Amino acid sequence: MAIPTQPLRDEHKELLPHIAGLRAAADSVGEAPAEVVLSNVAAAHEFLVHHLLPHAHAEERALYPVVARLMGAPEATATMSRDHIEVGRLTEALGALQSGLSGATIDAGQAKALRAVLYGLSTLVTVHFAKEEEVYLPILDQRLTDMEARQMFEAMEEAAGEARNAH
Repeated sequence: MAIPTQPLRDEHKELLPHIAGLRAAADSVGEAPAEVVLSNVAAAHEFLVHHLLPHAHAEERALYPVVARLMGAPEATATMSRDHIEVGRLTEALGALQSGLSGATIDAGQAKALRAVLYGLSTLVTVHFAKEEEVYLPILDQRLTDMEARQMFEAMEEAAGEARNAH
C-alpha cells in the first residue's frame, strides 16, 4: 500500500541532487576556474528559479493549508513559509551576484558573497526538506484520505505550473 505523501517524497528525492549541487557550487568558488564557477552559479540559479521556487509556491498554495487544517492550527506552517521567503531572498541575491560576474576572474568579495549565498541556500533547503519529511508528511500520512491526497497533489501541480509559467 502506497503512503499518501509518496509523490512529495519522490519529488524531494528528485530535487536533492540539485540541492547538493548548491553546496558543490559553493565549494567550487575559489577552487575551480572562473568559467566553471560561472557555469555552476548559472545552473544553481536556473534550478532555484525554475524548479525550487515553483515547488515552494505549490507548497504554500496547496500543501500548507492542508497541514494547518489537519493540525488544527493556522499558524502551524508559519516557520516553513518563512523558510520560503528566505530562499526567495537568497535566490534574488544569487541572481544579483551572477549579474555582476564577468570575465575570467572572480574577486575576493564576489567569491565570499557567492559562497555565503550558496552555502546558505544549501543548508536552508536541506533542513527545510528534513522538517517536512520528519514532521509534516507523517501527519499527512496518518490523517489524509486518498482522495484528499490526490486533490492536494493536483493543486500543487497546478500551482507549480503557474509559478513556472510566471518566470
